[in-house]
Amino acid sequence: MQKQIEFYENKLAYEMDPSDLYDAFEKSTEYIAVDTRQAFGYEKEHIPTAINLPHREMTKETTKHLDKSKIYVCYCDGIGCNASTKGALKMTRLGFKVKELMGGIEWWKFDGYATEGTQPNKGSMFECAC
Repeated sequence: MQKQIEFYENKLAYEMDPSDLYDAFEKSTEYIAVDTRQAFGYEKEHIPTAINLPHREMTKETTKHLDKSKIYVCYCDGIGCNASTKGALKMTRLGFKVKELMGGIEWWKFDGYATEGTQPNKGSMFECAC
């Protein structure tokens, strides 16, 4: 049973779902959403206040302006896309505190949260005051 407890503790240490991220935005400025997709995806639609840092462009130089005391939550399209995993791995290797958003922007919208961009989603339940 101890191994199973450790498994779930580790999983929660590295992942969060959209409602956890929304709650974190409401209660703290410690969390920053990172859209790890290419710029055209970010421009079309992204989580409010998210920054765009495509995983292919993550280097020591491109991340030097970021505050390492913050927690960066990487996301991409969702299931079927692994840009968030690649981004989370790269940012962790660069010394950042990182989590991955389960389900990406698709589950963010599925849970009813709004998006911003050239093709924003109004959200069905909440407006993010991020």
